[in-house]
Amino acid sequence: MEIIKSFESMLNHLVQQGKRNRVAVVWAADYNSQVSVQRALEAGFIDAIFVGCQKEVEQNEDVMRFADHVFFEDATDADHAARRAVEMVHEGKVDVLMKGLINTDNLLHVVLNKETGILPRGRVLTHITAAMMPGYDKLLFFTDSAVIPYPTHEQRIEQVRYMTDLCHKMGIEEPRIALNHCTEKPNEKYFPFTLGYRDIIEMGKQGEFGPCIIDGPLDLKTSISPESLRIKGIDSPIGGQADAVVFPDIEAGNVFYKAVTFFHGETAGMLVGPTVPVVLPSRADSKACKFNSLALASMMSNQ
Repeated sequence: MEIIKSFESMLNHLVQQGKRNRVAVVWAADYNSQVSVQRALEAGFIDAIFVGCQKEVEQNEDVMRFADHVFFEDATDADHAARRAVEMVHEGKVDVLMKGLINTDNLLHVVLNKETGILPRGRVLTHITAAMMPGYDKLLFFTDSAVIPYPTHEQRIEQVRYMTDLCHKMGIEEPRIALNHCTEKPNEKYFPFTLGYRDIIEMGKQGEFGPCIIDGPLDLKTSISPESLRIKGIDSPIGGQADAVVFPDIEAGNVFYKAVTFFHGETAGMLVGPTVPVVLPSRADSKACKFNSLALASMMSNQ
C-alpha cells in the first residue's frame, strides 16, 4: 500500500478498502459525538452501534439517513452503557470503542477492570496522537500525552511496539522512531531513563519491533528537522525525518499536543493496549479531531 501521509489520504484508503468497522459509541447524548459519527457513516468506513441514547440519536435526521448502518443497544445510563459496550467487545461484536457523553474516569474504570475489562494481562495502556502540521510533509505520530505520567522502561518498550505497529499499518515499511529528550546526550544523574534508550535502539536493530529505525535521545527539532541535525553536527539514522516521537513523559507529550492544536495543526488520537482501540475525545476537541480519531482507530483496528 502507499504510505499514508495525511488525514485525507487515510480517509481515501479506508473508503477504498470498503470495510466497515463496528464502532460502539458509549452514551452519545451530545451533538458533537453524533456529528463525528455521522461523518464517518457518510464516508462509509464504520457501522455505528449506539449504546444507550436511542431516542436522542433517532431524533438526529443526519445520522438516521444512514439507518442501514446504525444499530442500537439498550442502556439505562452512561455507566451501564460502558459496561455493555465492553461486554460487546468480549462477544466479538465491536472493532472500536468510542466515548460519548460519559466521564472519562468512569469509562476507563470499566475498560481497565481486572475481572471484566478489555486490557489483557501484561499489556500497557497508552495514548497515540497523529498530527498534521504546517511545514511537515507527513503525519507525525507521538505518545503519550494523556495516560502514563512517567513511563517505566518496560512501558516505553511497549509504546515503541505500538507505534511501529501503527506505522506499518499506515504503509510505512521502515518507520523512523525518535526517542525524545531535551538534549541529545544521555544523562545518568538527572535523566536515568535516557540510558534505557540504548537498550530500545538495540532491540530495534535485532528486529524486536519489525522493520524500523530507532534513535535517541534526540530533541524535537533534531527529530524532525534535517537542518537542525546539520547545524548541531549530529549523525542520526532518523535524518531529521521522524515518523514518530516517543516523548519522555506526559508533561512533554501534553504540552506538544496543546501547542499543535493551538497553532492550527490537525490531530487524531486514541488509546491502544486494549483488545480494540478506544477513541477518547476531550470536550475541547474539535469535530474534525473526533472524526479523524475514528478514522485512525479504524486504521489501527484493520488487520
